[in-house]
Amino acid sequence: MNIFFCDQISGEIATLTEEESRHCIQVLRHKEGDEIHFIDGKGGWYRGSIIEAHKKHCQLRIVSAEQDFGKRSYSIHLAVAPTKNINRMEWLLEKATEIGLDTFTPILSSHSERRVIKPQRLEKIVLSAAKQSGKAFLPDIRPMVTFDKFLKAPIPEEGKFMAYLGEDVNGLLKQNYQSKSDVCLLIGPEGGFSVQEATAANAAGFKLVSLGEGRLRTETAALMACHTIHLLNS
Repeated sequence: MNIFFCDQISGEIATLTEEESRHCIQVLRHKEGDEIHFIDGKGGWYRGSIIEAHKKHCQLRIVSAEQDFGKRSYSIHLAVAPTKNINRMEWLLEKATEIGLDTFTPILSSHSERRVIKPQRLEKIVLSAAKQSGKAFLPDIRPMVTFDKFLKAPIPEEGKFMAYLGEDVNGLLKQNYQSKSDVCLLIGPEGGFSVQEATAANAAGFKLVSLGEGRLRTETAALMACHTIHLLNS
């Protein structure tokens, strides 16, 4: 089943963007009277009937709507130092969106290899992954921020954990996380977080935890941490 994205909804009428309209009408060859499914990225899952099959502004009449579709009792915030190879970071966002991600914040740490990202590209990645996996909520992609500024900003999640390779860790992530609670997961670059960063994070309320034996690539560690939270809530 093809799922479309639409955030232009007025009453019972929805209008697809030019890109989505082209895909719907020109590529998939839908016509007036056909019914399609679409999401609004904010938890809305819709079924609509095409009333104007235009390749630039396809219009739909909403037949049914469900709000908070797939909403969970907990949220996951990944704060990750982007990899030097941006393809690996895009892979992480795609897979994390598929299994369930709410917020993504790229951070600049002392060992960061990448200092620039393109949010628009990442937003396209998560949109495609959400449609493919049937997720009605789109992850919030936040601007890149320095490690220090991230720690100083309000962090609403009650569960705060830093994946750390050094000493003074408080056991495994799965031993520290309380199910059904919102969580923020700090994942460092290939060189890991520095001792100074670990100390600062701990002072800011983050527990230093392990993800298990061995060293993991940044994207692997982030996806493993995300999946662990889902497993502990299943």
